[in-house]
Amino acid sequence: MPRERGTTSAAAPTAGRGLALAALGVVFGDIGTSPLYALQTVFTIDNGAVRPDSGDVLGAISLVVWAVTVVVSVKYVAFVLRADNEGEGGIMALVALVRRVRGHTAALAALGVFGAALFYGDSIITPAISVLAAVEGLEIAAPGVSHLVVPIALAILAALFAIQRRGTRTVGRLFGPVMLLWFVAIAMAGLLQVVKEPSVLRGLSPSYAGAFMLDRPGVAFVAMGAVVLAVTGAEALYADLGHFGRTPIRRAWFALVFPALTLNYLGQAALILNGPAASANPFYLMLPHWSRIPMVVLATVATVIASQAVISGAFSLSRQAMALGLLPGLLVRHTSEREAGQVYVPAVNRLLFVAVGVVVVGFASSARLASAYGVAVSGTFVISTLLFLAVARRRWHWSSRQLVPAAVGFLSLEITFLAANLGKVVHGGWLPLGVAAAIFTIMTTWRRGRAIVSANRTAMEGPLRPFVEELRSRPVLRVPGAAIYPSPSIRTTPLAMRAAVEHTHVLHESVVIVTAEFADVPRIAPDERVRIDDLGHGDDGIAHVTARFGFAETPNLPEALRNAVDRGLERTVDVDSCVWYVSRVSIVVTEEPGMARWRKRLFAALSKAAASPADHFGLPGERTLTVSSQVHL
Repeated sequence: MPRERGTTSAAAPTAGRGLALAALGVVFGDIGTSPLYALQTVFTIDNGAVRPDSGDVLGAISLVVWAVTVVVSVKYVAFVLRADNEGEGGIMALVALVRRVRGHTAALAALGVFGAALFYGDSIITPAISVLAAVEGLEIAAPGVSHLVVPIALAILAALFAIQRRGTRTVGRLFGPVMLLWFVAIAMAGLLQVVKEPSVLRGLSPSYAGAFMLDRPGVAFVAMGAVVLAVTGAEALYADLGHFGRTPIRRAWFALVFPALTLNYLGQAALILNGPAASANPFYLMLPHWSRIPMVVLATVATVIASQAVISGAFSLSRQAMALGLLPGLLVRHTSEREAGQVYVPAVNRLLFVAVGVVVVGFASSARLASAYGVAVSGTFVISTLLFLAVARRRWHWSSRQLVPAAVGFLSLEITFLAANLGKVVHGGWLPLGVAAAIFTIMTTWRRGRAIVSANRTAMEGPLRPFVEELRSRPVLRVPGAAIYPSPSIRTTPLAMRAAVEHTHVLHESVVIVTAEFADVPRIAPDERVRIDDLGHGDDGIAHVTARFGFAETPNLPEALRNAVDRGLERTVDVDSCVWYVSRVSIVVTEEPGMARWRKRLFAALSKAAASPADHFGLPGERTLTVSSQVHL
């Protein structure tokens, strides 16, 4: 089991506290804003099946508290955070770990891909439900402007997506302090209600959850469909592992977030015990009247932070999926010179903005949107548990005595969550499932089509080494300068290079063929970045460079070429003046077997939407020439 890298400096405790503060915003924004709508949904689900009386209230709050304890404190914080891929977390890290296990099943890897696809559904729903729930506080604090909830939510979301291109570094400095204020505020609000009704503390005992499920099993099952909303964002603890490390995340969770959430949920339950009508919106109704408008403002800022975190997560996930061959190469821009993980993907940002806007207008309230949210969250939980158990069994060699209790403890709860939410598919649950199905289809189509096109392209290119041998005996004019040919493999000849020789009989005096390889690890060390091969001859000015990148890195071939020059590549190669010759293929859909025709057309459309190789690999546009070729699919 991997050890967490630490520090022995005297500044370590201070640095740890700083990271814990930063983690409050980035890691806990989503789960931290769940009190806005979770308990309210429990008491409004299925036309109020959960009654606001003592038995149901204590049973419901016990379910909420213990769901948070089991899923977050035990599963993610105690166990899943240990399953890091070279320091990185998230469902893509689990997919990469599973793929490296000898004898892993294709079904398990496909399940992980579907889990990643579900995250995109979460990325659409989280901004919509969080901002709507925050702005809906106006219905309590200022009923006269309640008709403006949707327009205000849309305006906030439009501004949020508009600033994505600027990055989160500047705003990120405010994330931690704002969320610190948020957690203190919701803890104090809950504590005031608990002091008024201390009997609610009985709900901390799991016996009340057990009694609720035994006495009213049908209602408890329905309630579980809403209880899962209290643990939305739990996946973020794991996804942001690479940014903060295990210790700061655990410290922030146990020192502040978990106690604050528990107090707030208990306070909402106490308010309902004192006045059943408060179940309509217990979060805002437990606040003094004077504090409701300020809390709406604070909640709106907190939900924007929560939304920012999940949008940034979608960017990172997209980059990882591209590196793993699951998505076409889209344009990726770095938004920070210091943080490698802060990236912006314009195409993903546009699609998310349109989708979120449609969802806000279509559902118009957080209560109606809650049905859709539960399916995405519970589905992701089940998949992450299955992948984690596979890693624990095959990489950590857990015994059955370790594996079975974990499987029963986690899956029994999470499958119940999923089953309770599947009944709501027709009431909005179709949304994340539809998004996930579409993304899964795109990912699997791209991966399969890419394999077919690569095989056909390889046949067109022909082997590289025999081509280089042939050049030594052919009348080819060598002109001054350096030409760089990106190529998918060291085994084959770049189409652009073959075209140059066959049609012009000319090559530059220095020729470098560069291949980008992607590993199932987040980052590659600088001294392992490049491998140089003279292709059998050191005197012909032709060499091959393999540039290796991790799935959390943006491939930059000019930088890799500079690294190769520093390590002994032909000194006549001037990276700042050489010309890049890019082979870009256009797909010709045929009747050949291998994929359904509609999937071939989808692959062809995705190929056209992909960023140009020059953009994808960071090539200089003014010194890049594109040679087009047709490849059959």
